[in-house]
Amino acid sequence: MDAPAPTRLLLVDDEASLREPLADYLVRQGFAVQQAESAAAARSLLMEGAPDLVLLDVMMPGEDGLSLCRHLVESREIPVIFLTARGEATDRIVGLEIGADDYVVKPFEPRELVARIRSVLRRAGRGAAAPEDDAHYLFEGWRLDPMKRKLTDPEGAVVPISTAEFRLLRAFLDHARQVLDRDRLLDMVQGREAHLFDRAVDNQVSRLRRKIEADSRNPQLILTVRGGGYRFAADVRRAMPERS
Repeated sequence: MDAPAPTRLLLVDDEASLREPLADYLVRQGFAVQQAESAAAARSLLMEGAPDLVLLDVMMPGEDGLSLCRHLVESREIPVIFLTARGEATDRIVGLEIGADDYVVKPFEPRELVARIRSVLRRAGRGAAAPEDDAHYLFEGWRLDPMKRKLTDPEGAVVPISTAEFRLLRAFLDHARQVLDRDRLLDMVQGREAHLFDRAVDNQVSRLRRKIEADSRNPQLILTVRGGGYRFAADVRRAMPERS
């Protein structure tokens, strides 16, 4: 039996003194690593094929990491971990709101980074999916295809949805009619240390409401529970997609 292909990482950082030793370490941990010294170089590599995850510096000459991250999560649905010396809470909140999966402040312990990479890959579902994972979510005429991350409204139109919005919606659908507080939602959607950024989940809920509510100012699907968080108020069922 052939060995499984290694997980492909794209490491984007303009500091060669950090990038090159880190790439060597990750290769020793069993990853296949491509390196890029800028967002432009990263975009060129992405033209050749998509990695399983991107490790991305925020502050770089030219296009910064925030801009590239927005492209990655909205257009290519690739998980992103920020590597940055900027550790202020506001910077982390911006990264999480854009859709980054994790945020690691330099200097960091390489072993911890590897653990976070594997955690993000598990949350992103990179790997073989169980058959039931292919089942679509159906609610109030809407349909969410979890494998293609495609959201379709009751009229059959596809509604664009970011990676962060997809994760949040799936968390609600998996726990329909349950009250989910912010800590639990952030843990499901963003993972480790996300509880530091309560504001991030409120902003993502507002954006998701604008996508699926008839009137986002008077929501009927995602209800706010005073002092408790949020509750998805519709019945949800799963159905296997029709095979052509």
